[in-house]
Amino acid sequence: MNWRLYIETNDNVLCGKPVIKGTRLSVEHIINLLASGWSENQILENYPRLSKESLQAVFLYIQDIIQDGLIYEKPLKTA
Repeated sequence: MNWRLYIETNDNVLCGKPVIKGTRLSVEHIINLLASGWSENQILENYPRLSKESLQAVFLYIQDIIQDGLIYEKPLKTA
């Protein structure tokens, strides 16, 4: 699956954050829902414009940016 078919960035939508195409739902929001304990079914029920494929695209997008080194943990500052 090509996540680019489901996720886009547009400077005029949410200040350029990556979103599910055709929505104002950011990848960040979807990840926050999952981190808060929402299930895939709960997300799909509450956001009917989303599909299972669009949720899968979120994970593929995250995987790609981690592999590209665009997301990494900042080292802890020591005093």
